[in-house]
Amino acid sequence: MGMTTVEKILARATDRAQVFPGEVLEPRVDLAMSHENSALVINQFHEIFKGTGLEPKVWDPSKLAIIFDHRVPAESAKTATNQKKIRQFVREQGIQKFHDIRGDEGGICHQVLVESGYVLPGYVVVGTDSHTTTHGALGAFAFGIGATEMASVWTLGRILNVEVPATIKVILQGKIPPFVGAKDVILALIGKISAQGANFKVLEFHGDTIRRLPTSGRLTLCNMAIEAGATSGIIPPDEETWRYLRTECGITDRNIDLFPDPDATYAEVVELDVSTLTPMVAFPHAVDNVKSVEAAYGVAVDQIMIGSCTNGRLDDIEIAARILRGKKIARTVRLLVFPASYRIYHQALEKGYIKELLEAGAVIMNPGCGPCLGVHEGILGDGEVGLSTTNRNFKGRMGNPNAEVYLCSPAVAAASALTGVITDPRQLDLAGIESQP
Repeated sequence: MGMTTVEKILARATDRAQVFPGEVLEPRVDLAMSHENSALVINQFHEIFKGTGLEPKVWDPSKLAIIFDHRVPAESAKTATNQKKIRQFVREQGIQKFHDIRGDEGGICHQVLVESGYVLPGYVVVGTDSHTTTHGALGAFAFGIGATEMASVWTLGRILNVEVPATIKVILQGKIPPFVGAKDVILALIGKISAQGANFKVLEFHGDTIRRLPTSGRLTLCNMAIEAGATSGIIPPDEETWRYLRTECGITDRNIDLFPDPDATYAEVVELDVSTLTPMVAFPHAVDNVKSVEAAYGVAVDQIMIGSCTNGRLDDIEIAARILRGKKIARTVRLLVFPASYRIYHQALEKGYIKELLEAGAVIMNPGCGPCLGVHEGILGDGEVGLSTTNRNFKGRMGNPNAEVYLCSPAVAAASALTGVITDPRQLDLAGIESQP
């Protein structure tokens, strides 16, 4: 019997010839990532060694990555103290994959892991963040875990009691239309199958749309797989995967077969023709409350955010800059732009995108997750409406349960910043501007 991509990865990680959905395994971990919540993991890690007489030591410091991104710079004394505690732990344990609050190598964890070459096809990646699913874009089985589980991984180098998930095969066909992007595709998919449609399963992406989609768009798809309830999203590595690893990370090809077998068994097959898609918007207060942008036209917005681990990459910033080039945002709107990493920030500076955004009236923020989870740098006021390229819009997600959040693509966000209301970029005079891939 054939295997899916994730089944092949789990077989490799457990030295098995075959694994089956429903089996409970203890696979080896290739990379364990955490951010500021490492402080919680450290507490649990020390509890494991308490009373043993053994010195607390992680199993392999080269396989740990710790990245400050959720609360940067620290928004409170408590956060600052926790960050101090983590820095000390990093020094004691000899952890090299540590990204502090720096302008030369920092950023949002899911972007930093990818662009630093820490994730490779076939890896088992765990992170104390639900959007660890992002790394399936490079052909890794990547998923989020809790602090206690991560403490166990730090100790053993394995993740305990992992049930082999069933897989849903997602076939995306057709050419993505102008001003429609990967964010619109994943919103349309979630709207189609619902926020519980892939519970405890893997979304395995296929089709000619995927073959043409750059890694930036693939990261967006896998990032939001969790919003359909999926354990993980994954794209079997192909030429684009290896191109990205070579050009962005300096990593040469590895001979590894991760394409699913022709006779692999799937729980379900879902097909989506993207050629007919329009820009999509997720209405409050659910990610699967998805409608075409036309249904949202005219909704007044107070704050717009472009960025996050979902849509803070260079092509996201580029499309926003092109739409806003030579124009001014509405006086009624605050536009915040968060590049996903400082590498992207520097690239956007070099290409002039940051200057164009500033001249349009945008505020450029440091790479980070603050407003996405509602801890600082852009909390909404009572009764305000936010339009965001982030990944969640449940009540209170962006810091205020008395506000409303709509989700969209960078193109819709930028177009809406010009008018002050949710706007279809296709309806503006944007001749000569190419849409995001």
